Amino acid sequence: MRRALVDQDLQPDEALKEKVGDRIELDIGVESTEEAVIEALDGVSVLFTTSRLPISQRVLETANDLEVVGKIGTGLDNVDLDAAAELGIGVAYTPGLNAAAVAEYTVGLALAVSRDILQNDRLLEAGGWRDETELSTSVHGKTVGVVGFGDIGSRVAAFFSGLTTNVLTYDPYVFEEDTDITGAELTDLGDLLERSDIVTVNAELTDETEGLIDAPELDRMQESAILVNTARGSVVSESALIDAIETDEIAGAGLDVFGTEPLPQDSPFHKFDNVIATPHVAATTTESRTLSIDALVDSVFGMLDGDGAPERYTAVALES
Repeated sequence: MRRALVDQDLQPDEALKEKVGDRIELDIGVESTEEAVIEALDGVSVLFTTSRLPISQRVLETANDLEVVGKIGTGLDNVDLDAAAELGIGVAYTPGLNAAAVAEYTVGLALAVSRDILQNDRLLEAGGWRDETELSTSVHGKTVGVVGFGDIGSRVAAFFSGLTTNVLTYDPYVFEEDTDITGAELTDLGDLLERSDIVTVNAELTDETEGLIDAPELDRMQESAILVNTARGSVVSESALIDAIETDEIAGAGLDVFGTEPLPQDSPFHKFDNVIATPHVAATTTESRTLSIDALVDSVFGMLDGDGAPERYTAVALES
């Protein structure tokens, strides 16, 4: 029987256990270092992973028994696809299946930061009441800038359109007709930053987007604006964002992703009252996880059986 290594971030996951059945023996849990992954992959045919584990060229080259990597979610920045292709290791993933969940969470963070929901919860727990609060900011009638207009960004734009906001979007790979259905105005990044009261980052992490939002971009934002990032931490320069929050260059932030994950306990983000930081959970709901596990396991089995996987779930085809 083949063995599979399962990223502990996918556990406990009854959907995965039920879907796999008795076809593969599951080994659950591994530390997120190259050395730990290399050791754990000895004798393993399948790796089920999230974005937490580094699936580098070194990892792949030393995993002599590895046939398929199954990566849940859309982002593949932690997987060396060139090395996988060269080594004949199939890579399956699940683009789009958690897009609605991430979009919901993006809007939720924007509302929570704008309306001071976390601060008011803490105030009430401490015995305070509304006479001790400051006025929060309404989202109605504001301008929202959506950076990245893919599966997630387009849904974020649609959600915000329903909240009677003016939506701008920046994405160099889409055209005006692509954004018409949401009513979003396609513009350049600088214009979006200058005009937006809320900026959401929904772009995939690539060489082009790494550090896309840095100090010069944050300088262009309004002092009353907030930034929400549910994409990848490295799309935004964290040091520049910390400086911008400390100096009141922007009004706050909602963050679900970070350059280093898990977020260290000594991170400055923990000390800011106007920052809501959550542990990379935007994509994870009961519904999105079940959909993604079903598609991922089907794709992995298709590769193992030589039948292939649906094209949209195949990052690198398993070479014969």
